[in-house]
Amino acid sequence: MPKVYARRRLSILAAFTGLIAMAGIFTGPNASAALPTPVSAATARTYLASLSVKTENRTGYNRDLFPTWITISGACNTREYVIKRDGSNVVTNSACTATSGSWYSVYDGATWTAASDLDIDHLVPLAEAWDSGASAWTTAQRQAFANDVTRPQLIAVTDNVNQQKSDQDPAEWMPPLSSYACTYVRAWVQVKYYYNLAVDSAEKAKLSSVLSGC
Repeated sequence: MPKVYARRRLSILAAFTGLIAMAGIFTGPNASAALPTPVSAATARTYLASLSVKTENRTGYNRDLFPTWITISGACNTREYVIKRDGSNVVTNSACTATSGSWYSVYDGATWTAASDLDIDHLVPLAEAWDSGASAWTTAQRQAFANDVTRPQLIAVTDNVNQQKSDQDPAEWMPPLSSYACTYVRAWVQVKYYYNLAVDSAEKAKLSSVLSGC
Protein backbone atom coordinates (compact mmCIF):
# COMPACT_ATOMS: atom_id res chain seq x y z
CA MET A 1 0.00 0.00 0.00
CA PRO A 2 1.24 3.57 -0.53
CA LYS A 3 3.09 4.98 2.46
CA VAL A 4 1.84 8.05 4.33
CA TYR A 5 4.47 10.69 5.08
CA ALA A 6 4.21 13.59 7.50
CA ARG A 7 7.41 15.15 6.10
CA ARG A 8 10.13 14.42 3.51
CA ARG A 9 12.01 11.17 3.85
CA LEU A 10 14.10 11.04 0.71
CA SER A 11 16.04 7.89 1.53
CA ILE A 12 12.87 5.96 2.26
CA LEU A 13 11.19 7.32 -0.85
CA ALA A 14 14.10 6.22 -3.01
CA ALA A 15 14.28 2.77 -1.43
CA PHE A 16 10.61 2.00 -1.87
CA THR A 17 9.91 3.56 -5.28
CA GLY A 18 10.20 0.22 -7.08
CA LEU A 19 7.98 -1.61 -4.61
CA ILE A 20 5.38 1.15 -4.67
CA ALA A 21 5.35 1.13 -8.45
CA MET A 22 4.51 -2.57 -8.52
CA ALA A 23 1.94 -2.30 -5.74
CA GLY A 24 0.27 0.68 -7.38
CA ILE A 25 -0.89 -1.51 -10.26
CA PHE A 26 -3.00 -3.61 -7.91
CA THR A 27 -4.07 -1.24 -5.15
CA GLY A 28 -5.76 2.14 -5.18
CA PRO A 29 -4.35 5.26 -3.48
CA ASN A 30 -5.73 6.69 -0.27
CA ALA A 31 -6.14 10.09 -1.94
CA SER A 32 -6.10 10.45 -5.70
CA ALA A 33 -5.01 13.46 -7.74
CA ALA A 34 -7.78 14.84 -9.90
CA LEU A 35 -5.88 15.68 -13.07
CA PRO A 36 -8.44 16.31 -15.84
CA THR A 37 -8.76 12.99 -17.68
CA PRO A 38 -6.52 13.05 -20.76
CA VAL A 39 -7.54 11.84 -24.20
CA SER A 40 -7.46 8.13 -24.99
CA ALA A 41 -4.29 6.44 -26.22
CA ALA A 42 -5.80 6.12 -29.70
CA THR A 43 -6.57 9.84 -29.83
CA ALA A 44 -3.13 10.66 -28.43
CA ARG A 45 -1.50 8.62 -31.19
CA THR A 46 -3.51 10.57 -33.78
CA TYR A 47 -2.57 13.87 -32.17
CA LEU A 48 1.10 12.90 -31.96
CA ALA A 49 1.23 12.06 -35.64
CA SER A 50 0.08 15.59 -36.45
CA LEU A 51 2.61 17.45 -34.29
CA SER A 52 5.50 19.25 -35.98
CA VAL A 53 8.94 17.79 -35.31
CA LYS A 54 11.48 20.54 -34.71
CA THR A 55 14.78 21.14 -32.94
CA GLU A 56 14.22 22.90 -29.64
CA ASN A 57 15.53 26.42 -29.01
CA ARG A 58 15.74 27.90 -25.50
CA THR A 59 17.19 31.26 -26.52
CA GLY A 60 15.63 34.06 -24.46
CA TYR A 61 13.78 31.84 -21.98
CA ASN A 62 12.90 33.33 -18.61
CA ARG A 63 10.38 31.77 -16.25
CA ASP A 64 8.97 35.20 -15.46
CA LEU A 65 7.63 35.29 -19.02
CA PHE A 66 5.01 32.75 -17.81
CA PRO A 67 3.17 34.61 -14.99
CA THR A 68 2.01 32.39 -12.09
CA TRP A 69 -0.11 32.10 -10.03
CA ILE A 70 -3.36 33.87 -10.93
CA THR A 71 -6.73 33.96 -9.16
CA ILE A 72 -8.85 30.98 -10.25
CA SER A 73 -11.86 31.14 -7.95
CA GLY A 74 -12.68 33.38 -4.98
CA ALA A 75 -9.56 33.72 -2.84
CA CYS A 76 -7.87 30.73 -4.47
CA ASN A 77 -4.93 31.15 -6.81
CA THR A 78 -3.84 28.43 -9.21
CA ARG A 79 -1.63 26.57 -6.73
CA GLU A 80 -4.27 26.64 -4.01
CA TYR A 81 -6.97 25.54 -6.46
CA VAL A 82 -4.95 22.50 -7.58
CA ILE A 83 -3.93 21.63 -4.01
CA LYS A 84 -7.59 21.57 -3.03
CA ARG A 85 -8.68 19.72 -6.19
CA ASP A 86 -6.04 17.02 -5.96
CA GLY A 87 -6.39 16.14 -2.29
CA SER A 88 -8.85 14.30 -0.08
CA ASN A 89 -10.58 15.88 2.92
CA VAL A 90 -8.75 19.15 2.28
CA VAL A 91 -9.52 21.92 4.77
CA THR A 92 -8.63 25.49 3.81
CA ASN A 93 -8.63 28.77 5.70
CA SER A 94 -10.16 32.07 4.60
CA ALA A 95 -7.13 32.74 2.38
CA CYS A 96 -7.66 29.36 0.62
CA THR A 97 -4.47 27.93 2.12
CA ALA A 98 -4.75 24.20 2.88
CA THR A 99 -4.45 23.55 6.60
CA SER A 100 -5.03 19.80 6.48
CA GLY A 101 -5.76 16.98 4.07
CA SER A 102 -4.22 14.01 2.28
CA TRP A 103 -2.51 13.99 -1.11
CA TYR A 104 -1.48 11.02 -3.22
CA SER A 105 1.34 11.73 -5.68
CA VAL A 106 0.71 9.77 -8.87
CA TYR A 107 4.32 10.22 -9.99
CA ASP A 108 5.87 8.19 -7.17
CA GLY A 109 3.05 6.59 -5.16
CA ALA A 110 3.65 8.55 -1.95
CA THR A 111 0.87 9.99 0.19
CA TRP A 112 1.44 13.26 2.05
CA THR A 113 -0.42 14.98 4.87
CA ALA A 114 1.16 18.44 4.49
CA ALA A 115 0.57 20.63 1.45
CA SER A 116 4.10 22.01 1.87
CA ASP A 117 5.42 18.63 0.68
CA LEU A 118 3.79 19.17 -2.73
CA ASP A 119 4.72 21.08 -5.84
CA ILE A 120 2.30 21.94 -8.62
CA ASP A 121 3.90 20.38 -11.67
CA HIS A 122 3.47 21.86 -15.11
CA LEU A 123 3.18 18.52 -16.87
CA VAL A 124 4.61 20.11 -20.00
CA PRO A 125 7.24 22.31 -18.33
CA LEU A 126 7.31 26.02 -19.03
CA ALA A 127 10.83 25.86 -20.48
CA GLU A 128 9.79 22.94 -22.68
CA ALA A 129 6.84 24.95 -23.95
CA TRP A 130 9.17 27.86 -24.72
CA ASP A 131 11.50 25.54 -26.62
CA SER A 132 8.56 24.14 -28.58
CA GLY A 133 6.86 27.32 -29.75
CA ALA A 134 5.72 29.40 -26.77
CA SER A 135 8.55 31.86 -27.40
CA ALA A 136 6.31 33.31 -30.13
CA TRP A 137 3.31 33.73 -27.82
CA THR A 138 2.11 36.86 -26.06
CA THR A 139 2.51 37.17 -22.30
CA ALA A 140 -1.25 36.65 -21.94
CA GLN A 141 -1.02 33.35 -23.86
CA ARG A 142 1.89 32.18 -21.72
CA GLN A 143 -0.03 33.11 -18.56
CA ALA A 144 -3.00 31.06 -19.73
CA PHE A 145 -0.73 28.07 -20.38
CA ALA A 146 1.00 28.37 -16.99
CA ASN A 147 -2.33 28.44 -15.14
CA ASP A 148 -4.39 26.01 -17.24
CA VAL A 149 -6.64 23.96 -14.95
CA THR A 150 -8.86 22.78 -17.81
CA ARG A 151 -6.37 20.68 -19.74
CA PRO A 152 -4.34 17.90 -17.98
CA GLN A 153 -1.43 20.30 -17.45
CA LEU A 154 -1.27 20.99 -13.69
CA ILE A 155 -1.02 18.38 -10.93
CA ALA A 156 0.05 18.25 -7.29
CA VAL A 157 2.97 15.84 -6.79
CA THR A 158 5.83 15.17 -4.37
CA ASP A 159 8.01 18.26 -4.41
CA ASN A 160 11.41 16.62 -4.76
CA VAL A 161 10.17 14.33 -7.53
CA ASN A 162 8.95 17.39 -9.41
CA GLN A 163 12.33 19.01 -8.86
CA GLN A 164 14.07 15.91 -10.25
CA LYS A 165 11.89 16.17 -13.34
CA SER A 166 12.75 19.87 -13.76
CA ASP A 167 12.21 20.86 -17.41
CA GLN A 168 12.85 17.44 -18.96
CA ASP A 169 10.63 15.89 -21.62
CA PRO A 170 9.56 12.20 -21.67
CA ALA A 171 12.71 11.17 -23.58
CA GLU A 172 14.68 12.37 -20.57
CA TRP A 173 12.33 11.73 -17.63
CA MET A 174 9.24 9.67 -16.88
CA PRO A 175 7.35 9.31 -13.59
CA PRO A 176 8.99 6.72 -11.28
CA LEU A 177 5.61 4.99 -10.89
CA SER A 178 5.56 3.06 -14.15
CA SER A 179 1.82 2.37 -13.92
CA TYR A 180 1.27 6.09 -14.55
CA ALA A 181 3.26 6.16 -17.81
CA CYS A 182 0.27 5.88 -20.16
CA THR A 183 -1.69 8.61 -18.42
CA TYR A 184 1.38 10.85 -18.38
CA VAL A 185 2.14 10.61 -22.11
CA ARG A 186 -1.53 10.89 -23.08
CA ALA A 187 -1.72 14.12 -21.09
CA TRP A 188 1.59 15.36 -22.53
CA VAL A 189 0.46 14.84 -26.12
CA GLN A 190 -2.96 16.40 -25.45
CA VAL A 191 -1.39 19.56 -24.02
CA LYS A 192 1.11 19.87 -26.85
CA TYR A 193 -1.61 19.33 -29.43
CA TYR A 194 -4.00 21.83 -27.87
CA TYR A 195 -1.33 24.52 -27.74
CA ASN A 196 0.14 23.65 -31.14
CA LEU A 197 3.59 22.96 -29.68
CA ALA A 198 6.25 21.01 -31.55
CA VAL A 199 8.13 17.90 -30.42
CA ASP A 200 11.74 16.99 -31.01
CA SER A 201 12.67 13.67 -32.59
CA ALA A 202 13.74 11.90 -29.37
CA GLU A 203 10.62 13.13 -27.56
CA LYS A 204 8.35 11.86 -30.33
CA ALA A 205 10.07 8.48 -30.39
CA LYS A 206 9.59 8.05 -26.62
CA LEU A 207 5.96 9.15 -26.74
CA SER A 208 5.28 6.76 -29.62
CA SER A 209 6.97 3.90 -27.78
CA VAL A 210 4.93 4.38 -24.59
CA LEU A 211 1.66 4.94 -26.43
CA SER A 212 2.15 1.74 -28.41
CA GLY A 213 1.80 -0.19 -25.15
CA CYS A 214 -1.22 1.69 -23.83
